[in-house]
Amino acid sequence: MFAAGPSALDSNVLVLNKHYAAVRIITARRAMCMLFKALAEIISVEDDRYAAYDFESWREVSEFRARYEREHHEWIRCVRFELAVPRIIRLLSYDRLPRTPVKFTRRNIYARDRNRCQYCGKKFPTSELSLDHVVPRSRGGETHWTNIVCCCVRCNVRKGGRLPYEANMTLIVEPVKPKRSPVVTLHLTSEKYASWKQFLDAAYWNVELRD
Repeated sequence: MFAAGPSALDSNVLVLNKHYAAVRIITARRAMCMLFKALAEIISVEDDRYAAYDFESWREVSEFRARYEREHHEWIRCVRFELAVPRIIRLLSYDRLPRTPVKFTRRNIYARDRNRCQYCGKKFPTSELSLDHVVPRSRGGETHWTNIVCCCVRCNVRKGGRLPYEANMTLIVEPVKPKRSPVVTLHLTSEKYASWKQFLDAAYWNVELRD
Protein backbone atom coordinates (compact mmCIF):
# COMPACT_ATOMS: atom_id res chain seq x y z
CA MET A 1 0.00 0.00 0.00
CA PHE A 2 2.78 2.42 0.88
CA ALA A 3 5.60 3.42 -1.46
CA ALA A 4 8.40 5.89 -1.02
CA GLY A 5 12.11 6.28 -1.24
CA PRO A 6 14.07 4.55 1.52
CA SER A 7 14.72 7.84 3.30
CA ALA A 8 11.00 8.51 3.81
CA LEU A 9 9.89 5.06 5.00
CA ASP A 10 13.00 4.73 7.15
CA SER A 11 12.51 8.11 8.84
CA ASN A 12 12.40 8.11 12.62
CA VAL A 13 9.05 8.50 14.39
CA LEU A 14 8.78 9.10 18.14
CA VAL A 15 6.25 6.84 19.88
CA LEU A 16 4.35 8.05 22.94
CA ASN A 17 2.23 5.88 25.20
CA LYS A 18 -1.37 6.91 25.87
CA HIS A 19 -0.17 9.23 28.67
CA TYR A 20 2.12 11.13 26.26
CA ALA A 21 5.33 9.63 27.70
CA ALA A 22 8.10 8.72 25.25
CA VAL A 23 8.39 4.97 24.74
CA ARG A 24 10.64 4.33 21.75
CA ILE A 25 11.59 5.34 18.22
CA ILE A 26 10.37 3.35 15.22
CA THR A 27 10.49 3.70 11.44
CA ALA A 28 7.85 5.57 9.48
CA ARG A 29 7.00 2.27 7.75
CA ARG A 30 6.02 0.66 11.04
CA ALA A 31 4.26 3.81 12.25
CA MET A 32 2.04 3.97 9.18
CA CYS A 33 1.02 0.33 9.60
CA MET A 34 0.02 1.04 13.21
CA LEU A 35 -2.00 4.08 12.12
CA PHE A 36 -3.77 2.15 9.37
CA LYS A 37 -4.75 -0.52 11.93
CA ALA A 38 -6.05 2.21 14.31
CA LEU A 39 -3.54 1.24 17.00
CA ALA A 40 -2.18 4.78 17.21
CA GLU A 41 -2.89 8.38 16.29
CA ILE A 42 -0.64 11.11 14.95
CA ILE A 43 0.34 13.92 17.29
CA SER A 44 1.27 17.15 15.56
CA VAL A 45 2.67 20.18 17.37
CA GLU A 46 0.99 23.23 15.87
CA ASP A 47 1.57 26.70 17.35
CA ASP A 48 2.65 25.14 20.67
CA ARG A 49 -0.55 23.08 20.83
CA TYR A 50 -1.10 19.37 20.25
CA ALA A 51 -3.40 18.22 17.48
CA ALA A 52 -4.37 14.56 17.12
CA TYR A 53 -5.18 12.89 13.78
CA ASP A 54 -6.28 9.43 12.76
CA PHE A 55 -5.32 7.93 9.40
CA GLU A 56 -8.16 9.51 7.43
CA SER A 57 -7.87 13.00 8.93
CA TRP A 58 -4.10 12.90 8.34
CA ARG A 59 -4.84 12.27 4.67
CA GLU A 60 -6.73 15.55 4.57
CA VAL A 61 -3.97 17.40 6.43
CA SER A 62 -1.41 15.91 4.05
CA GLU A 63 -3.32 17.25 1.04
CA PHE A 64 -3.11 20.76 2.47
CA ARG A 65 0.56 20.41 3.39
CA ALA A 66 1.44 18.99 -0.01
CA ARG A 67 -0.02 22.13 -1.54
CA TYR A 68 1.44 24.74 0.79
CA GLU A 69 4.23 23.19 2.91
CA ARG A 70 5.62 20.44 0.71
CA GLU A 71 9.28 21.25 1.29
CA HIS A 72 8.90 20.88 5.06
CA HIS A 73 7.93 17.21 4.94
CA GLU A 74 8.96 13.83 3.62
CA TRP A 75 6.32 12.04 1.60
CA ILE A 76 4.90 8.54 1.29
CA ARG A 77 3.12 7.79 -1.98
CA CYS A 78 0.03 5.60 -1.88
CA VAL A 79 -2.08 4.46 -4.82
CA ARG A 80 -4.42 7.48 -4.85
CA PHE A 81 -2.84 9.96 -2.46
CA GLU A 82 0.29 11.08 -0.62
CA LEU A 83 0.90 11.16 3.12
CA ALA A 84 3.28 13.43 4.98
CA VAL A 85 5.59 11.39 7.22
CA PRO A 86 4.50 12.01 10.83
CA ARG A 87 7.11 12.89 13.44
CA ILE A 88 5.18 11.65 16.50
CA ILE A 89 2.52 9.00 17.08
CA ARG A 90 0.62 8.15 20.27
CA LEU A 91 -0.45 4.61 21.14
CA LEU A 92 -4.12 4.42 21.98
CA SER A 93 -3.95 1.65 24.59
CA TYR A 94 -0.33 1.15 25.69
CA ASP A 95 0.41 2.86 29.01
CA ARG A 96 3.46 1.05 30.38
CA LEU A 97 6.83 2.79 30.40
CA PRO A 98 9.74 0.36 29.97
CA ARG A 99 12.78 1.19 32.05
CA THR A 100 15.93 -0.25 30.57
CA PRO A 101 19.44 1.23 30.48
CA VAL A 102 21.03 2.69 27.37
CA LYS A 103 22.49 -0.20 25.41
CA PHE A 104 26.28 -0.47 25.32
CA THR A 105 26.72 -0.60 21.54
CA ARG A 106 29.26 0.66 19.05
CA ARG A 107 26.63 2.95 17.54
CA ASN A 108 25.81 4.53 20.91
CA ILE A 109 29.50 5.08 21.69
CA TYR A 110 30.01 6.86 18.36
CA ALA A 111 26.91 8.94 19.06
CA ARG A 112 28.01 9.77 22.63
CA ASP A 113 31.41 10.97 21.39
CA ARG A 114 29.83 12.61 18.32
CA ASN A 115 32.26 10.85 15.99
CA ARG A 116 35.19 12.80 17.43
CA CYS A 117 38.49 11.25 18.35
CA GLN A 118 38.71 11.76 22.09
CA TYR A 119 42.44 12.41 21.91
CA CYS A 120 42.95 14.83 19.00
CA GLY A 121 39.38 16.20 18.92
CA LYS A 122 38.93 15.86 15.17
CA LYS A 123 35.68 14.57 13.71
CA PHE A 124 35.80 11.57 11.38
CA PRO A 125 33.38 9.36 9.44
CA THR A 126 32.47 6.22 11.35
CA SER A 127 34.49 4.14 8.90
CA GLU A 128 37.65 6.02 9.93
CA LEU A 129 37.18 5.64 13.68
CA SER A 130 37.96 2.79 16.03
CA LEU A 131 37.21 2.18 19.70
CA ASP A 132 40.04 2.52 22.17
CA HIS A 133 40.35 1.07 25.66
CA VAL A 134 41.61 4.01 27.75
CA VAL A 135 43.20 1.51 30.11
CA PRO A 136 44.39 -1.20 27.70
CA ARG A 137 43.02 -4.69 28.13
CA SER A 138 46.59 -5.89 28.54
CA ARG A 139 46.74 -3.69 31.65
CA GLY A 140 43.46 -4.93 33.09
CA GLY A 141 41.16 -2.44 31.36
CA GLU A 142 37.55 -3.55 30.98
CA THR A 143 35.14 -3.06 28.11
CA HIS A 144 32.52 -0.68 29.50
CA TRP A 145 31.24 2.88 29.07
CA THR A 146 33.89 4.52 31.24
CA ASN A 147 36.86 2.84 29.54
CA ILE A 148 35.92 3.02 25.84
CA VAL A 149 36.28 6.09 23.60
CA CYS A 150 36.24 6.90 19.91
CA CYS A 151 39.74 7.13 18.51
CA CYS A 152 41.16 7.89 15.08
CA VAL A 153 43.66 5.53 13.48
CA ARG A 154 46.58 7.91 13.96
CA CYS A 155 45.95 8.41 17.68
CA ASN A 156 45.27 4.72 18.16
CA VAL A 157 48.65 3.82 16.68
CA ARG A 158 50.38 6.52 18.72
CA LYS A 159 48.82 5.36 21.99
CA GLY A 160 49.35 1.66 21.38
CA GLY A 161 49.10 -0.43 24.53
CA ARG A 162 49.92 2.44 26.87
CA LEU A 163 47.95 4.61 29.25
CA PRO A 164 47.18 8.07 27.82
CA TYR A 165 49.67 9.90 30.06
CA GLU A 166 52.40 7.42 29.11
CA ALA A 167 51.91 8.43 25.46
CA ASN A 168 51.73 12.15 26.35
CA MET A 169 48.06 12.16 25.36
CA THR A 170 45.05 13.61 27.17
CA LEU A 171 41.39 12.73 26.89
CA ILE A 172 39.25 15.64 25.72
CA VAL A 173 36.27 14.38 27.74
CA GLU A 174 36.26 11.64 30.36
CA PRO A 175 34.04 8.78 29.11
CA VAL A 176 30.82 8.25 31.06
CA LYS A 177 27.76 6.06 30.82
CA PRO A 178 25.04 8.28 29.28
CA LYS A 179 21.77 8.76 31.12
CA ARG A 180 19.94 9.27 27.84
CA SER A 181 20.11 7.68 24.42
CA PRO A 182 23.05 9.31 22.57
CA VAL A 183 21.38 8.62 19.24
CA VAL A 184 18.24 10.50 20.32
CA THR A 185 20.42 13.39 21.51
CA LEU A 186 21.85 13.64 17.99
CA HIS A 187 18.35 13.63 16.50
CA LEU A 188 17.35 16.55 18.71
CA THR A 189 20.02 18.72 17.09
CA SER A 190 18.09 18.43 13.82
CA GLU A 191 15.30 20.90 13.12
CA LYS A 192 13.37 18.01 11.56
CA TYR A 193 12.83 16.48 15.00
CA ALA A 194 12.31 19.70 16.97
CA SER A 195 8.76 18.66 17.86
CA TRP A 196 10.16 15.76 19.94
CA LYS A 197 11.77 17.96 22.57
CA GLN A 198 8.76 18.80 24.70
CA PHE A 199 7.84 15.12 25.01
CA LEU A 200 11.28 13.96 26.08
CA ASP A 201 11.04 15.17 29.65
CA ALA A 202 14.04 14.60 31.90
CA ALA A 203 12.04 12.06 33.91
CA TYR A 204 12.05 9.73 30.90
CA TRP A 205 15.62 10.12 29.65
CA ASN A 206 16.68 6.68 30.84
CA VAL A 207 13.97 5.00 28.77
CA GLU A 208 15.49 2.98 25.95
CA LEU A 209 14.50 4.67 22.69
CA ARG A 210 15.10 2.32 19.83
CA ASP A 211 15.03 2.83 16.09
